[in-house]
Amino acid sequence: MDKIVIEHLSLNYSDGTESLKDVSLRIPANQITVLFGPAGGGKSTLLRCINRLNDLADVTMLSGRVLLNGVDVLDPHTNVTELRRRVGMVFSRPVPLPLSIYQNITYGLEIAGERRKARLDEAVERALRQVVLWDEVSDRLQDPAHALSGGQQQRLCIARVLALQPEVILLDEPTSALDPVSTFKIETTLRELRSELTIVLAPHSTQQAARIADTAAFFLAGELVEMQEGEKLFVNPKDPRTQDYIQGRFG
Repeated sequence: MDKIVIEHLSLNYSDGTESLKDVSLRIPANQITVLFGPAGGGKSTLLRCINRLNDLADVTMLSGRVLLNGVDVLDPHTNVTELRRRVGMVFSRPVPLPLSIYQNITYGLEIAGERRKARLDEAVERALRQVVLWDEVSDRLQDPAHALSGGQQQRLCIARVLALQPEVILLDEPTSALDPVSTFKIETTLRELRSELTIVLAPHSTQQAARIADTAAFFLAGELVEMQEGEKLFVNPKDPRTQDYIQGRFG
C-alpha cells in the first residue's frame, strides 16, 4: 500500500536552480524509503515538498501533485499546520528548543491545546521510550535540553515529532553530525518505528542508505534515475549512473 504518491513534481528556485524535474514515485506505507545521491540532487527539496516547508522558500515554479492518502497536499486549501503535525520533519543538526527536556516533548501538544498533565506525562514517556532515550533522561526531565549530548539531542528531536503521533516522518541527513554509536541508535530506532509509521530518509552516505533502506530511490541533478527495493538496487542497479555512484566513481 502506498502512503505517498508523487506525480510529475517539478520545482524551480528563484536563483534559477531546477531542483526537481518531473519526478514521479510511490512511497510505501510502513517502510523506510531512502532518497540518495550527490548533493544538489533534489532530495531535500522533495522532503520539504511533502510537508510544505518549501512554502517558506523562494520558489518561482512548482507543478505536479503530492498525494498523502490520496489527497493532494499542494492544494492551496490544505491546512498546512495540520499537515505538519501528520508529517513531521527532522533536520541534519539537532535543534532542541531552549526549554527543558520535558517541555521539548510537550511543546507541540500544548500548542495543539492539550493541558492535561497526565496526558502530557504519558506522551513524554511514550515518545522518549520510542527513541530509546527514556532510561537515559527519566530522572532529569526538567534539565535543559541543551545539556544533552549531540546524539541525545537528535533523538529528543525525533521524540518531539513522535509525541504528535504523526503518520509520516521525514529525515534530512539526521545522523550527519553524530558519532557512530549515536548513529547506530537512531538507525535502530527508525527500523523499529517503521511498523507504526512511514519513514522517508535522505541519508548522509551511501553506506547508510544501503544499511537502512527497504526501498531506495537514486536522485541525480533533480531527476529520479531509478527506484527499487533497497537490497536489489544496491546489489544490482539497473542504470549505469546509479552503479557508478554506488561504486564511488563520482559524487
